[in-house]
Amino acid sequence: MKPGIHPAYGPVVFRDKAADSAFLTRSTATAAKTIEWEDGNTYPVVDVEISSASHPFCTGTARVLDTAGRVERFERRYGRSGVN
Repeated sequence: MKPGIHPAYGPVVFRDKAADSAFLTRSTATAAKTIEWEDGNTYPVVDVEISSASHPFCTGTARVLDTAGRVERFERRYGRSGVN
């Protein structure tokens, strides 16, 4: 890698406001705010609106669409074509 052209890569805390949870990872994201983490060290903190802790798909609260019913309704309405 060429020196001097890549952003700094270091530990950052991402805090999910919706789920009131946070996780420590490494990233190139920068932040002006800092937080003291569980290990006693201070890290930059990035506030996010949604993460795996609050996303409906990851939490299991996602709504399942009735795709089979939609296909059947389409076939009833417009008929089944003879081409397979």
